[in-house]
Amino acid sequence: MSPTASCPSCCCAAKERRLGTGFAFRLCLLSVTLLLCLQLGLRRSWDAAAVAEHKPQLPPSSRRAGKVNEVSSRRQVTYIRSGRRRGAAEPTCCLQGAPRRRKTIRWHIDLQPWASPTPSLSNEALRLLQYISTAQISCDHMNVKDLPGNPDILKRPWSICLDDRFNLVHQIKSKQCRLYSLGLGGDDNQFEISMANSGCEVHRFDPSIKSAHIQEGQRLWYHRLSIDWRDPNPVIAAHKLHAHTKKLGTILNDFGHHKIDILKADMESAEWKILENLILEDIVGQIGQLVFEIHVHWPGFEVSGNDSTVVRYWYSLLKELELRDFRLFHTYKDSSKPQLFLKREAFNASSCYTLSWVNTRWK
Repeated sequence: MSPTASCPSCCCAAKERRLGTGFAFRLCLLSVTLLLCLQLGLRRSWDAAAVAEHKPQLPPSSRRAGKVNEVSSRRQVTYIRSGRRRGAAEPTCCLQGAPRRRKTIRWHIDLQPWASPTPSLSNEALRLLQYISTAQISCDHMNVKDLPGNPDILKRPWSICLDDRFNLVHQIKSKQCRLYSLGLGGDDNQFEISMANSGCEVHRFDPSIKSAHIQEGQRLWYHRLSIDWRDPNPVIAAHKLHAHTKKLGTILNDFGHHKIDILKADMESAEWKILENLILEDIVGQIGQLVFEIHVHWPGFEVSGNDSTVVRYWYSLLKELELRDFRLFHTYKDSSKPQLFLKREAFNASSCYTLSWVNTRWK
């Protein structure tokens, strides 16, 4: 008799040992696999944490601005609220187009040589006053009352050139004209109303109105915005809910407008820095005609230097316009305002002048 046949209990025990060894091996293999997966997951978590630790954190206002920009980039139309509900077929005021190509920004204007070998307020003042009192180009048609639907009710000399060669009158008749009006509130708005009645799309920027946007009629909009020569700091503006100031170039980009046929401004001495910003950022190339009220009774906001330096700066700004093919076609000396020049009763000057330029390259 063989040993195996004589010991069935031994055979059963050996079989159980083989089964137990296989199960233990499989259990061990499963445990190793789970351990490797766990280590791999932990390593990925550590890497992500390390990246997040070294990534610069944006302030909350910037993160909010990023979300707003992400949302606005998907919009095609900026809607303007009015006092009544808009019909489905009515157009909105501001169609948002493609972002403008970024232009080269200058940091300072080129100052003109002094008016005399030795800096002198008298010589600088006489040069400036002669410049702003002399038309550089003739314009035969400047009366807004000659346009359809406009009686002669204007109280201020806001003159625009309507000669055929400068194309504005054709833009108005075809209702392709756009006018931006910059003010600080409380100004007479008859000029804007008359231009809207003539067929211009008129946007008046007035920080004193209560609503963000108001539409009057079909072609006149009021916006609670003030035009500045700089955009507000986003961190500071987040804590000033009533701050509504922007550069003109920023507003053009927001509205999707690539040109302005007429830019009218009465900014109570802020016009010098605004004009400087339009020149430095080359926004003036997008403007057909400029109608500005300028003030000379004090240097203006953030204009520094002694009196002769200030006047030289003013003159240099106006010469920059000339270098960009703008020509002065109308000038008006306001005799109703104090006759002061840099706080002096001198040079037979008014404290306020209204000047009108036309871009001779405008199409």
